[in-house]
Amino acid sequence: MKMTVSVQLGMRIRYLRIQKKLSQEDLSLQAGVSKNYLSDLECGRRNPTLKILKRIARGLAIDLSTLFMGVGDRIN
Repeated sequence: MKMTVSVQLGMRIRYLRIQKKLSQEDLSLQAGVSKNYLSDLECGRRNPTLKILKRIARGLAIDLSTLFMGVGDRIN
């Protein structure tokens, strides 16, 4: 799979969600997005807006900058 920014961001969101011991359903409720949308995001199939990313960061109880740590470093 090509490591696009969308894929890297999705992997980062999934990693952080698991670290916080949250299910997709838990995070989707806290962020105000559907579970299907979150799943698509974690798989790199969505390009979220900044507004959505801020809500996801809030749902993870992290700063928006923390959400992007390492994303974009290894793009093919």
